[in-house]
Amino acid sequence: MTSARRRRPRWLARALETHVALPLFALLPFVAIWAATFHFVETERRAAVAAAHDSVREQLDTYEAQVARNLNAIDQTLKVIKYAVELNGAHAALPALRTQGLLPPGLVFGISIADRDGHIVDSNPQAPEQDVSRMPYFAVQANGSGNAVFVSQTAGDPVRPEPHLHFTRRIDDAAGGFAGVAIVEVDPAYFTSSYERSRAGELGLLALVGSDGVARAVRIGDKVSWGQPIALDGIKEEAVTPQPTAPDGEERYAGARRLAGFPLTVVVGLADREQMARYEQHYGTYLAGAGAASALLIAAVALISVWSWQVTKARRRERRAQETYAAASEASLDAFFVLRSVTGADDAITDFLIEETNSRAEVFTGFTKDALRGRLMGDVLPYYRMNGMYEQLVQVVTSGAVVEAEWQAATGPATGRWLQRQIVPVEGGAVAMVSDITGRKLAEERIRHMAHHDELTGLPNRSLIRDRLEQAVRNAQRSGGHLALAFVDLDGFKLVNDGLGHNAGDELLKVVGSRMQACLRRTDTLGRLGGDEFVILLPEAGECPLTLSSVLEKIRQAVTEPVQIGDQAVRVSCSMGVVVYPRDGDDPKTLMMNADAAMYRAKELGSNNFQFYTREMNASVEEKLVLLEGMRRALDATLANDAVDDPDAVPAAYSPAGRFHLVYQPKLDLRTGRIFGVEALIRWRHPEQGTVPPMRFIGLAEESGLIVGLGEWVVRTACRQASVWRAAGLDALTVSVNVSARQFEEKRLVERIAGALRDTGLPPSSLELEVTESLLMRDLNQAVDRMRELKEMGVTLSIDDFGTGYSSLSALKSFPISTLKIDKSFVRDIAVSEDDQAIALAVISLGHRLHLRVIAEGVETAEQRDFLRANDCDEMQGYLFSPPVPAERITEMLRAQAQQRRLGNAEAVPG
Repeated sequence: MTSARRRRPRWLARALETHVALPLFALLPFVAIWAATFHFVETERRAAVAAAHDSVREQLDTYEAQVARNLNAIDQTLKVIKYAVELNGAHAALPALRTQGLLPPGLVFGISIADRDGHIVDSNPQAPEQDVSRMPYFAVQANGSGNAVFVSQTAGDPVRPEPHLHFTRRIDDAAGGFAGVAIVEVDPAYFTSSYERSRAGELGLLALVGSDGVARAVRIGDKVSWGQPIALDGIKEEAVTPQPTAPDGEERYAGARRLAGFPLTVVVGLADREQMARYEQHYGTYLAGAGAASALLIAAVALISVWSWQVTKARRRERRAQETYAAASEASLDAFFVLRSVTGADDAITDFLIEETNSRAEVFTGFTKDALRGRLMGDVLPYYRMNGMYEQLVQVVTSGAVVEAEWQAATGPATGRWLQRQIVPVEGGAVAMVSDITGRKLAEERIRHMAHHDELTGLPNRSLIRDRLEQAVRNAQRSGGHLALAFVDLDGFKLVNDGLGHNAGDELLKVVGSRMQACLRRTDTLGRLGGDEFVILLPEAGECPLTLSSVLEKIRQAVTEPVQIGDQAVRVSCSMGVVVYPRDGDDPKTLMMNADAAMYRAKELGSNNFQFYTREMNASVEEKLVLLEGMRRALDATLANDAVDDPDAVPAAYSPAGRFHLVYQPKLDLRTGRIFGVEALIRWRHPEQGTVPPMRFIGLAEESGLIVGLGEWVVRTACRQASVWRAAGLDALTVSVNVSARQFEEKRLVERIAGALRDTGLPPSSLELEVTESLLMRDLNQAVDRMRELKEMGVTLSIDDFGTGYSSLSALKSFPISTLKIDKSFVRDIAVSEDDQAIALAVISLGHRLHLRVIAEGVETAEQRDFLRANDCDEMQGYLFSPPVPAERITEMLRAQAQQRRLGNAEAVPG
């Protein structure tokens, strides 16, 4: 309750401020202006509506009287004509009336007499004879028995084609029978001639409507019309509210009255927009006046309120600034010192007086705020003259510029910490803000370390290695010295990483890196390029490379020591390539390139060794690059050739001699001797180097990634050729294609094979994929999943080179395969080597136990064939029957096989 009382005066004071109170008070005249405006507008609207009602009533009285006079005159004429006919006869009636001057003017009225047959016997003015027996008004009078006037709808007739109204009365003979009709014809405009534009406006309405609801005459402005249906039920005698009226749908105040003695009703209408035009004009004037007065009031109030608000805001900002400064200075992690200059006799600044500080200043100085306030900086903080702060304070006060600086405190409570000061000028002195940036400095140091060191091993990364190598080369150039650079690649690391997992691989890298680092001097650099590749920089190497052998051998032996990872000991080795500056290169780029070439040379020589660079190594690398570029061109040429129907349309750059092509080696059933399948093998005839062995370019295609595109082409081409053989009606064959490790790991392998089968129309069961044991063991789970996808598609799978890998029987059991292939290395000496015979028998027995077919490759002699057949091997392929041959030769073999089968003398095993 007490708090509420304290707050109420403050809110009341704020509400009474001019910029708040004035707009509230201004609402009163604003509301008064608009209330008066709407009152005047409503009063005038009611007056306009009342005037419209009066005007309609007045015009309806006038129009009714006029039409009644006209109708009575017409009716009187009809009665006179009827009497004259009964007195003088039909032919003499009009002449008698004409003689007596009782006929109305012929320009306005047309008078005629029809006999009982409907023939006009006389008329005024004279008109040709006509028959009106079919006219509605004649039929009404002939069939009626009354004595009433009939008014027809407005229409023309053959004699008077312009539309007019027919007023008729029945004529009886002496016996009371029908004797004819008296007719008066009148122009419809005759009944609307009293229209006054000054009273009715341009859209006023006069109408004469029959009891049938059809208008006999309608006038709107200067336009006269007739024949429109006008609903009289919706029009009362008194015009209450405007409503849409026929024939134009204009909203009018309308009134209607039935004429006594005649089947007619008069209608008067005044357009709402014309009757309310004056009101609308005044309405706009009233609104404009009210709007102008309101705008003037709002502008005056806004001007005064803005001025008041600016004054109030300035006062409030000043008060808040003071409060904010006090709160911010206390909450800030920075120390604030408000300082006033102290000058000597010559007006030079001699010291600074501390006028105000915050609590944070106590941490940096070791003094309380009260102890600092009112003291000279030189007395309480004498070291500020030694760290440059005094000179900067003088500079800020004299120049008016802001100064920032960082330093590491050497004295006081903050000794050893990094501090930052910012000094800004104020009137009569300066404000100094001091921050502790030790954490930021440490973070920057960590970031710099992370940017230049490997995250896993903590060794220098590629960027720092490059910088140190460039610096070492510059130092060697200046001093004329030498340096050595070694590229190190771990042998067998991938097997550990894939077999035991990435965590084991990471642990191995850290241990190996630590061991190599222990073999080096403090001036040497060991860095990690990435993966399992390291770099060693020896900046003080001797001129003779052989002096490095001892340290390199020490490193090699340290790497080959077993590493305990979990409960398993693993062993890796390393291959090193070494270069010496300036003998093997005079710049960092050349040195690194040549060290890489030397390392690959060590790999080629069997790994676990180090090789010093020689110029011949680059020649080998260049040869690979040339071969790789040739492969790319050959693949482009091959794909371009397949993409056109006409091989001659292939660009000249894609020479046929440089393209890849397939050959096929037959597979035979050892029991029947029948060719049941072929293995598709890729061949390449280089345009300059001639035939390139597959063993030479397949590995390079694997390294470069070209094997993916090349492998897809092989699958498609083999499937297309198999479809050609099937379409030719030859024996159905299964075409086998080798799948490389890079292909098998490619995510879209299954999709690509499905596309090849779909595009060539080959049944999936006619395609067999051959994979190696070592390929499957790289990632066993993924391999099994992918093989199952292919098997579900209908593609068969076989394991190639069985017995040369490291697969376990439990792994073999999980493979969804149909065939085992005995490697040719076991078949070569199978006729004479008991060891090879034992291996072959074991493979055959194992395959049959697993319900798999077994095929032997590389069968070149009859002895090899006989041994395999005698021991139940299912299939074979090799030079004994046929080397790999073009597709045309396979076609010939299949035709010959079909011919022999028809003759019934096929041999069990040809050759």
